[in-house]
Amino acid sequence: MYRNYDPKPNINKEAPIILGIESSCDETAAAVIRGREILSDEIASSASVQSLYGGVVPEIASRAHTDEIARVVERAVKNAGLEYTDLDAIAVTYGAGLLGALLVGVSFAKSLAYTLNKPLIAVNHIRGHLSAAYLVEKDLKPPFVTLLASGGHTAILYAESEAAFEILGATLDDAAGEAFDKVARVLGLKYPGGPNIQRCAQDGKPVVPMPKMLKGGGGYDFSYSGLKTAVINYCHTKEQKGEEYSKADVAASFQCAAIDVLVQKTVAAAKEKKVKTVTAGGGVAANAYLRESLKAACDREGFQLVLPEKRYCTDNAAMIACEGLVQYKLGNFADMSLNAKASIPLAATLKTKGSV
Repeated sequence: MYRNYDPKPNINKEAPIILGIESSCDETAAAVIRGREILSDEIASSASVQSLYGGVVPEIASRAHTDEIARVVERAVKNAGLEYTDLDAIAVTYGAGLLGALLVGVSFAKSLAYTLNKPLIAVNHIRGHLSAAYLVEKDLKPPFVTLLASGGHTAILYAESEAAFEILGATLDDAAGEAFDKVARVLGLKYPGGPNIQRCAQDGKPVVPMPKMLKGGGGYDFSYSGLKTAVINYCHTKEQKGEEYSKADVAASFQCAAIDVLVQKTVAAAKEKKVKTVTAGGGVAANAYLRESLKAACDREGFQLVLPEKRYCTDNAAMIACEGLVQYKLGNFADMSLNAKASIPLAATLKTKGSV
Protein backbone atom coordinates (compact mmCIF):
# COMPACT_ATOMS: atom_id res chain seq x y z
CA MET A 1 0.00 0.00 0.00
CA TYR A 2 2.88 2.36 0.80
CA ARG A 3 5.31 1.56 -1.94
CA ASN A 4 8.86 2.87 -1.70
CA TYR A 5 8.50 3.70 2.01
CA ASP A 6 11.30 1.75 3.65
CA PRO A 7 13.36 4.05 5.91
CA LYS A 8 16.66 2.78 7.32
CA PRO A 9 17.20 4.49 10.71
CA ASN A 10 20.63 4.30 12.26
CA ILE A 11 19.69 4.03 15.94
CA ASN A 12 23.37 3.98 16.89
CA LYS A 13 23.99 7.45 15.49
CA GLU A 14 25.39 9.60 18.30
CA ALA A 15 23.41 12.79 17.60
CA PRO A 16 20.57 12.18 15.15
CA ILE A 17 18.76 15.18 13.67
CA ILE A 18 15.08 15.08 14.62
CA LEU A 19 12.26 17.30 13.36
CA GLY A 20 9.51 17.63 15.96
CA ILE A 21 5.93 18.66 15.10
CA GLU A 22 3.37 19.67 17.73
CA SER A 23 -0.31 20.53 17.15
CA SER A 24 -2.21 19.11 20.13
CA CYS A 25 -3.98 22.34 21.13
CA ASP A 26 -3.65 25.95 19.96
CA GLU A 27 0.09 26.02 19.18
CA THR A 28 1.36 25.05 15.73
CA ALA A 29 4.99 24.27 16.43
CA ALA A 30 8.03 22.74 14.74
CA ALA A 31 11.59 22.37 15.97
CA VAL A 32 14.79 20.68 14.91
CA ILE A 33 17.32 19.19 17.31
CA ARG A 34 20.70 17.53 16.85
CA GLY A 35 21.07 15.21 19.79
CA ARG A 36 19.92 17.36 22.71
CA GLU A 37 20.94 20.60 21.00
CA ILE A 38 18.11 22.81 19.75
CA LEU A 39 18.84 24.05 16.23
CA SER A 40 15.52 25.82 15.66
CA ASP A 41 12.20 26.31 17.43
CA GLU A 42 9.18 27.86 15.69
CA ILE A 43 5.68 28.49 17.04
CA ALA A 44 2.53 30.02 15.56
CA SER A 45 -0.17 30.43 18.21
CA SER A 46 -3.90 31.04 17.92
CA ALA A 47 -4.15 31.89 21.64
CA SER A 48 -5.02 35.52 20.99
CA VAL A 49 -8.02 34.44 18.92
CA GLN A 50 -9.00 31.75 21.44
CA SER A 51 -8.97 34.32 24.27
CA LEU A 52 -11.93 36.06 22.63
CA TYR A 53 -14.00 32.96 23.43
CA GLY A 54 -12.64 32.34 26.92
CA GLY A 55 -10.89 29.11 25.96
CA VAL A 56 -9.81 26.94 23.06
CA VAL A 57 -12.41 26.37 20.33
CA PRO A 58 -11.37 23.09 18.62
CA GLU A 59 -12.59 24.09 15.15
CA ILE A 60 -10.68 27.38 15.25
CA ALA A 61 -7.55 25.59 16.45
CA SER A 62 -7.77 23.00 13.66
CA ARG A 63 -8.18 25.66 10.97
CA ALA A 64 -5.24 27.64 12.36
CA HIS A 65 -3.04 24.53 12.28
CA THR A 66 -4.05 23.85 8.68
CA ASP A 67 -3.13 27.40 7.69
CA GLU A 68 0.22 27.48 9.49
CA ILE A 69 1.79 24.05 9.63
CA ALA A 70 3.60 24.03 6.29
CA ARG A 71 5.08 27.49 6.90
CA VAL A 72 6.11 26.68 10.47
CA VAL A 73 7.85 23.44 9.49
CA GLU A 74 9.61 25.13 6.58
CA ARG A 75 10.90 27.89 8.89
CA ALA A 76 12.14 25.33 11.41
CA VAL A 77 14.17 23.42 8.83
CA LYS A 78 15.48 26.59 7.17
CA ASN A 79 16.44 28.29 10.46
CA ALA A 80 18.26 25.13 11.52
CA GLY A 81 20.50 25.66 8.49
CA LEU A 82 19.48 22.32 7.01
CA GLU A 83 17.74 20.72 4.08
CA TYR A 84 14.85 18.28 4.53
CA THR A 85 17.13 15.50 3.35
CA ASP A 86 19.43 16.11 6.35
CA LEU A 87 16.76 14.93 8.78
CA ASP A 88 17.19 11.53 10.42
CA ALA A 89 13.57 11.24 11.57
CA ILE A 90 10.29 13.09 11.99
CA ALA A 91 8.59 13.04 15.38
CA VAL A 92 4.98 14.14 15.81
CA THR A 93 2.50 14.42 18.64
CA TYR A 94 -0.23 11.83 18.01
CA GLY A 95 -1.99 12.29 21.37
CA ALA A 96 -3.29 13.34 23.77
CA GLY A 97 -5.08 16.52 22.76
CA LEU A 98 -7.80 17.94 20.51
CA LEU A 99 -8.47 15.29 17.89
CA GLY A 100 -8.94 17.65 14.93
CA ALA A 101 -5.80 19.59 15.84
CA LEU A 102 -3.77 16.41 16.24
CA LEU A 103 -4.93 15.11 12.87
CA VAL A 104 -3.41 18.12 11.12
CA GLY A 105 0.04 17.47 12.60
CA VAL A 106 -0.08 13.70 12.16
CA SER A 107 -1.25 13.92 8.55
CA PHE A 108 1.46 16.44 7.68
CA ALA A 109 4.19 14.42 9.42
CA LYS A 110 3.14 11.20 7.69
CA SER A 111 3.15 12.89 4.29
CA LEU A 112 6.57 14.40 4.92
CA ALA A 113 8.04 11.14 6.21
CA TYR A 114 6.65 9.23 3.25
CA THR A 115 7.92 11.76 0.72
CA LEU A 116 11.41 11.87 2.24
CA ASN A 117 11.46 8.16 3.14
CA LYS A 118 12.40 9.12 6.70
CA PRO A 119 11.48 7.27 9.92
CA LEU A 120 8.28 8.42 11.62
CA ILE A 121 8.10 8.62 15.42
CA ALA A 122 4.82 8.80 17.35
CA VAL A 123 5.16 10.96 20.46
CA ASN A 124 2.92 11.05 23.51
CA HIS A 125 2.45 14.76 24.26
CA ILE A 126 2.73 14.22 28.01
CA ARG A 127 6.00 12.33 27.68
CA GLY A 128 7.16 15.30 25.63
CA HIS A 129 6.68 17.54 28.67
CA LEU A 130 8.79 15.13 30.70
CA SER A 131 11.56 15.10 28.10
CA ALA A 132 11.83 18.91 28.10
CA ALA A 133 14.23 18.55 31.05
CA TYR A 134 16.74 16.77 28.80
CA LEU A 135 17.03 19.97 26.76
CA VAL A 136 18.17 21.90 29.83
CA GLU A 137 20.60 19.48 31.39
CA LYS A 138 22.45 17.76 28.55
CA ASP A 139 23.90 15.12 30.90
CA LEU A 140 20.63 14.42 32.73
CA LYS A 141 19.98 10.74 33.26
CA PRO A 142 17.42 8.83 35.34
CA PRO A 143 16.65 8.05 38.06
CA PHE A 144 14.82 11.23 39.08
CA VAL A 145 11.39 12.38 40.22
CA THR A 146 9.29 14.54 37.91
CA LEU A 147 6.39 16.87 38.67
CA LEU A 148 4.05 16.99 35.70
CA ALA A 149 1.51 19.82 35.86
CA SER A 150 -0.39 20.92 32.78
CA GLY A 151 -3.87 21.81 31.58
CA GLY A 152 -4.85 18.19 31.13
CA HIS A 153 -2.69 16.23 33.56
CA THR A 154 -1.18 16.49 37.03
CA ALA A 155 1.05 13.75 38.38
CA ILE A 156 4.25 12.89 40.20
CA LEU A 157 6.39 10.33 38.42
CA TYR A 158 9.50 8.35 39.18
CA ALA A 159 11.73 8.04 36.12
CA GLU A 160 13.51 4.71 36.36
CA SER A 161 14.99 5.06 32.88
CA GLU A 162 14.44 7.15 29.76
CA ALA A 163 11.85 4.61 28.69
CA ALA A 164 10.02 3.70 31.90
CA PHE A 165 8.18 5.86 34.42
CA GLU A 166 6.23 4.92 37.51
CA ILE A 167 3.21 7.07 38.39
CA LEU A 168 3.42 7.73 42.14
CA GLY A 169 0.36 9.94 42.31
CA ALA A 170 -2.06 11.84 40.09
CA THR A 171 -5.03 14.14 40.16
CA LEU A 172 -8.27 12.47 41.18
CA ASP A 173 -10.36 14.94 39.18
CA ASP A 174 -9.37 18.28 37.60
CA ALA A 175 -5.82 18.95 36.47
CA ALA A 176 -3.94 21.90 37.97
CA GLY A 177 -3.87 23.87 34.72
CA GLU A 178 -7.56 23.25 34.17
CA ALA A 179 -8.28 24.64 37.64
CA PHE A 180 -6.22 27.75 36.86
CA ASP A 181 -8.26 28.36 33.69
CA LYS A 182 -11.59 27.89 35.44
CA VAL A 183 -10.70 30.10 38.39
CA ALA A 184 -9.43 32.78 36.01
CA ARG A 185 -12.81 32.75 34.28
CA VAL A 186 -14.60 33.22 37.60
CA LEU A 187 -12.36 36.19 38.37
CA GLY A 188 -13.03 37.72 34.97
CA LEU A 189 -9.47 37.16 33.76
CA LYS A 190 -8.68 36.30 30.14
CA TYR A 191 -7.54 32.96 28.73
CA PRO A 192 -5.00 31.47 29.29
CA GLY A 193 -5.68 31.45 33.02
CA GLY A 194 -2.24 30.51 34.36
CA PRO A 195 -0.22 33.62 33.49
CA ASN A 196 -3.17 35.93 34.17
CA ILE A 197 -3.74 34.52 37.66
CA GLN A 198 -0.02 34.86 38.33
CA ARG A 199 -0.10 38.54 37.34
CA CYS A 200 -3.24 39.21 39.37
CA ALA A 201 -1.80 37.43 42.43
CA GLN A 202 1.21 39.74 42.50
CA ASP A 203 -1.00 42.47 43.94
CA GLY A 204 -2.70 40.24 46.52
CA LYS A 205 -2.08 38.23 49.66
CA PRO A 206 -3.04 34.60 50.40
CA VAL A 207 -5.60 35.50 53.06
CA VAL A 208 -8.73 33.80 51.66
CA PRO A 209 -9.35 30.38 53.31
CA MET A 210 -8.84 27.48 50.89
CA PRO A 211 -9.21 23.68 51.16
CA LYS A 212 -6.11 21.77 52.24
CA MET A 213 -5.78 19.88 48.93
CA LEU A 214 -5.07 16.53 50.62
CA LYS A 215 -1.91 17.99 52.14
CA GLY A 216 -0.35 15.39 54.38
CA GLY A 217 -2.87 12.78 53.23
CA GLY A 218 -3.97 10.97 50.11
CA GLY A 219 -0.49 9.66 49.33
CA TYR A 220 0.82 11.51 46.29
CA ASP A 221 -2.61 12.11 44.76
CA PHE A 222 -4.27 15.49 44.30
CA SER A 223 -7.80 16.85 44.07
CA TYR A 224 -8.47 20.22 42.45
CA SER A 225 -12.24 20.02 42.14
CA GLY A 226 -12.86 21.13 45.73
CA LEU A 227 -10.39 23.99 45.44
CA LYS A 228 -12.02 25.25 42.25
CA THR A 229 -15.48 24.99 43.85
CA ALA A 230 -14.31 26.84 46.96
CA VAL A 231 -13.20 29.80 44.85
CA ILE A 232 -16.46 29.82 42.89
CA ASN A 233 -18.55 29.68 46.07
CA TYR A 234 -16.51 32.42 47.77
CA CYS A 235 -16.85 34.81 44.84
CA HIS A 236 -20.51 34.08 44.20
CA THR A 237 -21.40 34.47 47.88
CA LYS A 238 -19.67 37.84 48.03
CA GLU A 239 -21.41 38.99 44.86
CA GLN A 240 -24.86 37.84 46.02
CA LYS A 241 -24.43 39.72 49.29
CA GLY A 242 -23.21 42.80 47.47
CA GLU A 243 -19.92 42.65 49.33
CA GLU A 244 -16.64 43.73 47.78
CA TYR A 245 -13.67 41.38 47.67
CA SER A 246 -10.14 41.51 46.35
CA LYS A 247 -9.64 39.51 43.16
CA ALA A 248 -5.90 39.77 43.77
CA ASP A 249 -6.26 38.18 47.22
CA VAL A 250 -8.42 35.38 45.78
CA ALA A 251 -5.86 34.79 43.01
CA ALA A 252 -2.97 34.73 45.48
CA SER A 253 -4.82 32.41 47.85
CA PHE A 254 -5.78 30.01 45.07
CA GLN A 255 -2.26 30.03 43.62
CA CYS A 256 -0.69 29.15 46.97
CA ALA A 257 -3.21 26.39 47.67
CA ALA A 258 -2.84 24.91 44.20
CA ILE A 259 0.94 24.98 44.11
CA ASP A 260 2.12 24.44 47.69
CA VAL A 261 0.80 20.88 47.69
CA LEU A 262 2.53 20.14 44.38
CA VAL A 263 5.86 21.23 45.82
CA GLN A 264 5.35 19.44 49.15
CA LYS A 265 4.44 16.10 47.58
CA THR A 266 7.10 16.26 44.87
CA VAL A 267 9.84 16.74 47.44
CA ALA A 268 8.37 14.01 49.64
CA ALA A 269 8.40 11.61 46.68
CA ALA A 270 12.01 12.47 45.88
CA LYS A 271 13.00 11.72 49.47
CA GLU A 272 11.12 8.42 49.45
CA LYS A 273 12.74 7.33 46.18
CA LYS A 274 16.17 8.51 47.36
CA VAL A 275 16.94 10.32 44.11
CA LYS A 276 19.32 13.25 43.74
CA THR A 277 17.44 15.12 41.02
CA VAL A 278 13.95 16.61 40.62
CA THR A 279 12.51 17.87 37.34
CA ALA A 280 9.23 19.52 36.35
CA GLY A 281 7.26 19.93 33.15
CA GLY A 282 3.93 21.14 31.79
CA GLY A 283 2.43 24.60 31.48
CA VAL A 284 1.94 25.08 35.22
CA ALA A 285 5.71 24.61 35.64
CA ALA A 286 6.08 28.02 33.98
CA ASN A 287 4.40 29.63 37.02
CA ALA A 288 6.91 31.85 38.84
CA TYR A 289 5.59 30.98 42.31
CA LEU A 290 5.91 27.25 41.61
CA ARG A 291 9.43 27.65 40.23
CA GLU A 292 10.56 29.72 43.22
CA SER A 293 8.88 27.44 45.77
CA LEU A 294 10.19 24.23 44.20
CA LYS A 295 13.70 25.68 43.95
CA ALA A 296 13.66 26.70 47.63
CA ALA A 297 12.34 23.30 48.73
CA CYS A 298 14.91 21.39 46.65
CA ASP A 299 17.72 23.58 47.97
CA ARG A 300 16.65 22.82 51.55
CA GLU A 301 16.68 19.08 50.89
CA GLY A 302 19.84 19.06 48.78
CA PHE A 303 18.20 18.03 45.47
CA GLN A 304 19.35 19.19 42.06
CA LEU A 305 16.40 20.90 40.36
CA VAL A 306 16.20 20.81 36.57
CA LEU A 307 13.59 23.27 35.29
CA PRO A 308 13.04 23.84 31.56
CA GLU A 309 12.88 27.43 30.40
CA LYS A 310 9.32 28.74 30.63
CA ARG A 311 8.82 28.52 26.87
CA TYR A 312 9.66 24.82 27.01
CA CYS A 313 7.14 24.19 29.79
CA THR A 314 4.22 25.29 27.64
CA ASP A 315 3.42 23.44 24.40
CA ASN A 316 6.36 23.43 22.00
CA ALA A 317 7.94 21.18 19.40
CA ALA A 318 11.46 21.04 20.87
CA MET A 319 10.21 18.79 23.66
CA ILE A 320 8.43 16.60 21.08
CA ALA A 321 11.66 16.30 19.12
CA CYS A 322 13.53 15.42 22.32
CA GLU A 323 11.06 12.67 23.21
CA GLY A 324 11.40 11.61 19.59
CA LEU A 325 15.13 11.29 20.21
CA VAL A 326 14.44 8.99 23.16
CA GLN A 327 12.20 6.78 21.03
CA TYR A 328 14.67 6.89 18.12
CA LYS A 329 17.42 5.51 20.34
CA LEU A 330 15.02 2.81 21.56
CA GLY A 331 14.14 1.88 17.99
CA ASN A 332 10.45 2.70 18.40
CA PHE A 333 9.08 3.82 15.04
CA ALA A 334 5.59 4.22 13.61
CA ASP A 335 4.29 3.26 10.19
CA MET A 336 1.85 4.94 7.84
CA SER A 337 -1.12 3.55 9.77
CA LEU A 338 -0.42 6.02 12.61
CA ASN A 339 -3.54 7.89 13.65
CA ALA A 340 -4.28 10.69 16.10
CA LYS A 341 -5.81 9.87 19.48
CA ALA A 342 -7.54 12.36 21.76
CA SER A 343 -6.75 10.27 24.85
CA ILE A 344 -3.83 7.92 25.46
CA PRO A 345 -2.10 6.55 28.56
CA LEU A 346 1.18 8.11 29.63
CA ALA A 347 2.97 5.09 28.19
CA ALA A 348 1.99 1.54 27.47
CA THR A 349 4.97 0.17 29.41
CA LEU A 350 4.48 2.16 32.61
CA LYS A 351 4.50 0.43 35.97
CA THR A 352 1.44 2.23 37.25
CA LYS A 353 0.24 2.88 40.80
CA GLY A 354 -2.26 5.51 39.66
CA SER A 355 -3.64 6.95 36.45
CA VAL A 356 -3.12 10.17 34.56
